[in-house]
Amino acid sequence: MRTVHSLATLAMLAMLATPSARAAAQAPALKWGPAPAVLPAGAKMAVLQGDPGKAEPFTVRLDMPDGYRVAPHFHPTDEHLTIIQGTLLLGMGDKVDRARTTALPAGAFASALANMHHYVTAKGHTVVQIQSMGTFMLTYVDKAALVAAIRAAG
Repeated sequence: MRTVHSLATLAMLAMLATPSARAAAQAPALKWGPAPAVLPAGAKMAVLQGDPGKAEPFTVRLDMPDGYRVAPHFHPTDEHLTIIQGTLLLGMGDKVDRARTTALPAGAFASALANMHHYVTAKGHTVVQIQSMGTFMLTYVDKAALVAAIRAAG
């Protein structure tokens, strides 16, 4: 009986070692493009799963240069953030106050619940993975921030 289990285990390991089994576990190369125009110019975005433009779960990554800022805003759905690279300074409220932000290093996780006013700043080159439910919407607390973001995008 022990021999049968050992052979079955070896067979499973051999299957996992084949190139086709390994390829199925590897993520395809991310396709980066400009972030949506509602965000300030300078960030890139890649869609990992779903379609942010549809009413379905989605996962995206946002690649931000050092010092990149998104003014106080909110979303109609919960937003879950995982920091992949760099440090994200996350603050809550209607006004930016860097002294009241939480520094989230690579590997950290945070959630902003639906309609919670929040803002972010990238400290160093920062990549954030965002999981939420579409349709993606971002509403600035101060409408002037939206106008500035659109003007900067050209």
